[in-house]
Amino acid sequence: MDPIPTALESPRPSAPEEVQKAPSPPPQKAPPPLQKAPPPARWRRWVWVLIVAVAAFAAYRFWPQLKNLAPGNAPPPSMAKGRAKSGGATPVVAARVKRGNISIYDTGLGAVTPIYTVTVQSRVTGQLMKVMFKEGQLVKEGDLLLEIDPRPYQVMLDQAEGQLVHDQALLKNARVDLERYKILLAQEAVPEQQYATQDALVTQYEGTIKTDQAAIDNAKLDLVYCHITSPITGLIGLRLVDPGNIVQAGAASGLLVITQIDPISVIFTIAEDQLPPVLDKVHAGGKLPVEAWDRELKNKLAQGTLETIDNQIDPTTGTLKLRAVFDNKAFKLFPSQFVNARLLVDQKRNVVLAPTATIQRNSQNTYVWLVKPDSTVTIRQVTTGVSEGDQTEMLSGVEEGDEVVMVGVDKLQEGSRVNAQVPGEAPRNPGAQNSADSKPGRSKKVS
Repeated sequence: MDPIPTALESPRPSAPEEVQKAPSPPPQKAPPPLQKAPPPARWRRWVWVLIVAVAAFAAYRFWPQLKNLAPGNAPPPSMAKGRAKSGGATPVVAARVKRGNISIYDTGLGAVTPIYTVTVQSRVTGQLMKVMFKEGQLVKEGDLLLEIDPRPYQVMLDQAEGQLVHDQALLKNARVDLERYKILLAQEAVPEQQYATQDALVTQYEGTIKTDQAAIDNAKLDLVYCHITSPITGLIGLRLVDPGNIVQAGAASGLLVITQIDPISVIFTIAEDQLPPVLDKVHAGGKLPVEAWDRELKNKLAQGTLETIDNQIDPTTGTLKLRAVFDNKAFKLFPSQFVNARLLVDQKRNVVLAPTATIQRNSQNTYVWLVKPDSTVTIRQVTTGVSEGDQTEMLSGVEEGDEVVMVGVDKLQEGSRVNAQVPGEAPRNPGAQNSADSKPGRSKKVS
């Protein structure tokens, strides 16, 4: 039996009835046609650009670390083990305090000054005919340099010789008359006055002969002066006159300049406070060595000796001039060149020396970083003496054999542990002692 529908339930119409009774839906519009997918957005391109930029920055920033991790750049096992054992020790370069000799120099600015400089001038007036030298040539004393036209002076010589012959004939005749008057005077045939006059005439002609001979000698000397020779051995400068010009005797400009090059001198100055030990050495007869260096004190140019000391101190500067002489066969010293002259005054022997680079200074103290046997450093105040080159005399504070830090002091503090390497010595590991003491079964030796 079919159940009886209650009031609360309404009979369900059949499907055909629902279709018939249901209102027809309103007409719907056709959906729009599908659009094509848009191309990739531009922001993707910018993302890739950003990724590439970050990768480039990371490679630049971390390339040293990555390079060290590469197999070809990896540190050797011995170094890696040494770093591990050192326990973070600071690597430094140290130097050993030693004993040695150190020289005491007085340094002064000087100028190269030739011992002889000659401006060659003509002693006769005439036309310059020949030049027998080249500019910059090294000539010896007596070498022929210039020739002036000698013909006018040859004519003067011939004229003087002719006058001499004429006056000699007059003298000869006067002497014959004098002998005749002498005989007649003895016979009282001529007055005595006539004899005296003839005797004076002979004396006059003798004086004339001497004058003629002097004229001949002067003409010969002029002929010699027509051939100008070098008065010294030296270097010729630039020519000041050309052939064909008329040169005047004693012209101020001169014809050429010759400068002695070897040997050559340097005139330099030292302070008056440095003079007493120098005078003591000179008065004792010692020859003080002098070195000539360039302006920057990097290249040694020549080695010489102190020659002389000036006779007075310059009151305006409080300095004294000294002259040193140098052999200059290589022409390393040139006239008027500025050099630094280093005068060796004394030499200290068997003193404690340390590299100048190990010495540190502040407003109050002078000190060094001393490496102790346990590979730690401490500040040690020192007193310094003479400095020469890269070595300094240590008067107090350190002893022979001490190890002081030379490179890496900016990273140090009192008590810092260091891995010190002394050039020329085998490297040592500051952590090796601690590592050996920490091994089981070994006891640390107490001294």
